[in-house]
Formats: sequence, structure tokens, C-alpha cells
Amino acid sequence: MESIVLAITGASAIQLGERSLQLLLANNRKVDLILSKGAYEVAKSERKLNIPVESKAQNHFWRERLNVQKGELLCHRWNDHAASIASGSYKTKGMVIVPCSMGKLGRIASGFSLDLIERCADVHLKESRPLLISPRETPLNLIHIENMKKLASAGALIIPPIPAWYTNPKTVEDLIDFIVVRLFDSLGENFGKIDRWSGPKE
Repeated sequence: MESIVLAITGASAIQLGERSLQLLLANNRKVDLILSKGAYEVAKSERKLNIPVESKAQNHFWRERLNVQKGELLCHRWNDHAASIASGSYKTKGMVIVPCSMGKLGRIASGFSLDLIERCADVHLKESRPLLISPRETPLNLIHIENMKKLASAGALIIPPIPAWYTNPKTVEDLIDFIVVRLFDSLGENFGKIDRWSGPKE
């Protein structure tokens, strides 16, 4: 089974990354997970989570927290440039960055590979594999827009985390599920946990 690389950066809304990981594993997928250095700090400040950095300890942390034992999970340190996923010879189905900070997006757009997330994104672009980026920022300035345009021109899909209201969401979790499921639709995954538009109700 080809792996899906899941990257979580230091943008607000780490819940989107958590739910993405939970659904991937629950659907028996193989996941290579990378948290940026900033993501650990955001997890502490927004979610009161102390996520271990060491691979085995982090794997155990996510298994316990998400209550899922299915799938395959390998956790990578943000600065491990020798990781398997840093090479184009390591086959993957695609890469998803959710949420993606504008700093991370800008460095990827500029071709900088200062950490493993940026290197993996560069690999997916050069190998013409799916790269899905979910940027979390508002308002957008012209630099943000130009960086997204550059990445879209290079083959990445830019998928902002925007919920729909026609589903009549009742909870924050409903909104998160819609965003995450629609995001992975673009990678050919069918998590099937949302109400989809079927035309106006009479």
C-alpha cells in the first residue's frame, strides 16, 4: 500500500490535522506523519497537548488519543532529512498539508527545503505526485495569493479549509468533518461521513 504523507504545520486549527489522521487510520491507510516545529507549540497553546517528538512515543500518543489501532503510522521528526519520505524513490499516493501556515507555503513556493515538510512537498512537485495544501489565514495579502498561484501553477492543489452551510452543521465537529472529507476527496479517498449536495430540498 502506498503511503499518504500528512503534514501538520503551526497554523491555527490543528484539529483539522488530527481528524485527518484519525480518518486515514480508521480507513486502514498507511500514513507518514510530520509535525512542524511550530505545530508542537500550537498544540500546547490551543489544545493543551504535549505531543512527544520521538517517533515511537508519538505513535503511541496518537493511537491512544485518537482511539484507533488500524492502519500503519510512522511519525517523523521535522528535521529528519534522512527520512524515507525525503527521497523521490519512496513511493507515495500523495501529500496533504493541513493546516498549512503562510510561512510554510511561502517557503515551498520559493523552493526552500529547510525542514522535512518542505523537502517532501518539493519531492511531490518534482515527481508530479498529488500535493494538497490547505492554507489557514485571513485576510490574504498579495504575497500569499501570488505564492498560492505559483504552487497551483507547479501542480499543487490549494484547498482552503472552508465549511459548507447547506449541510446544516450542528457542531464544530460537523464543520471539521466536512472540511477534512472534502479535502481528501481530491486525493481519491472516500471517507463518506458528510451530507453531500443533492440539489435543493422541496
